[in-house]
This record gives sequence, structure tokens and C-alpha cells, in this order.
Amino acid sequence: MNDKKILLITGATRGIGFTTAVRFAKEGYTIAINDINEQAGKEAIEKLRGQGFDADFFLADITKEEEINAMVKEVGEKHGRIDVLVNNAGGLLGRNPVETMETSFWNKVLDLNLNAPFYATRAVIPYMKKVGGSIINITSIAAYNGGGPGIAAYATAKAGVLAFTRATAKEFIPYNIRVNAVSPGVVDTEFHSQTSKELMEGWKQGIPAKRFGTPDDVANCIYFLTSDEASYLVGEVIQINGGQDFR
Repeated sequence: MNDKKILLITGATRGIGFTTAVRFAKEGYTIAINDINEQAGKEAIEKLRGQGFDADFFLADITKEEEINAMVKEVGEKHGRIDVLVNNAGGLLGRNPVETMETSFWNKVLDLNLNAPFYATRAVIPYMKKVGGSIINITSIAAYNGGGPGIAAYATAKAGVLAFTRATAKEFIPYNIRVNAVSPGVVDTEFHSQTSKELMEGWKQGIPAKRFGTPDDVANCIYFLTSDEASYLVGEVIQINGGQDFR
């Protein structure tokens, strides 16, 4: 079995995911990044390897359980272990009021944001039982406050991630597998690229820290939750929102 710890992170070719991959790589982890976009994956790997990091890209659509199962098996067989899973991939897929929302849209949002973390978590457990491990789920401030107009599906999925985190934390801690989550507020990434400047500025004024979060803010917290310093944190959800009200 490989002695180096292995990080598997979904949706990791940009933003919070890529920054998290770099954070773990700096700590000596071997990195397995995933994305649905093969070209983006190749570019991300070039950047990581260009910095001297040990990293591979695994193409998979995480909304399809058979593709997740195959990806996890490939990572596990190559390295003999998986120490950390970060269920990072997710997204709004657009704003859509409930009154006019198609069932297919609702299902797509839940597939990406709630079902995918379930598929990936289930798949890594046999590997983590060998060495212990840590699973970090990415939820959202929308899980608490419902978010803005047209994101009921997203907010519901992320609220489900909260419950999933706490339930699986209790289920897996006897195997020395810790499950925790982070709940970002507004983070300055491409996630908000289509949000109007006026709305973004209004959000900023409502944040006591008077700034948006950065991918580094989130990545540093994710790494802390997987570290020995956080060994007694189980089923915890850390708010990363600059003091923004999330109730």
C-alpha cells in the first residue's frame, strides 16, 4: 500500500476545488482530481504537476453512480488507499422559480448537489475502513437561509447535505472515518459570474467583514478539518461567511 496520503476531490479543476487540491498537495498529499470536462482536467493537472505536485485527473460524471464507482475503484486500485474525500462539485444550474420549474430541472440539481455526495461517500468507505479517513462535504449558506430567488432546488439539496453529513458522521466514526462539512457564504469564484454587480454589491454590504470569501479561505478550513488538530470534530459544519447572518 502506498504510504502517501491520497486526496480525491470532485469538481476540482477551478475555484474552491482546485485551490483545495493545491492546499493538500503542499502538505504532501497525492491528488486525484475529478471533473466532467476533460480539457479542463488536463489543464488543471498541468498546473499541479508544473508546481511539482503528484496529481492525476479522473474523468467522471458524478451524477451517475456507475461512473463514480468506476472512478473510485480506479483511484483505490492505483494507490491502495483513499484518505480524504472532498465532495466539492455542485452548482445552481440556473435560477428557476418553483411555480414554473420542470421536474427534470429539480432532479438535475439534486443529482449534482445531493445524490453525487452520497454516491462518492458510499464508494470510498471500503478503502477508508483500511486506514481511517476524512470526508468533507461542501454545503452552503443557502441551506440555512433558503438563498435568493429561484434557488429552491439548490437550497433544498444543500440542506440535505447537512443532514447527510451529520448522519454519516455517526455511522462512520467507529471506523475512524470522520465526516464534516463547510458552509461557504459568498465566495469570489466563477460560481457568481452571472450574478449582477448590483446584487453582489448589496450582498457585500450585508457581510460584517465587508468582503467576499476567497477560495483560500475555504481550502484552509477544509484542510484543517482533515488534520490531526481537528481529530475530535465529528459531524461539524463550519460556517465560512465573514459573519453573514445564515439563520
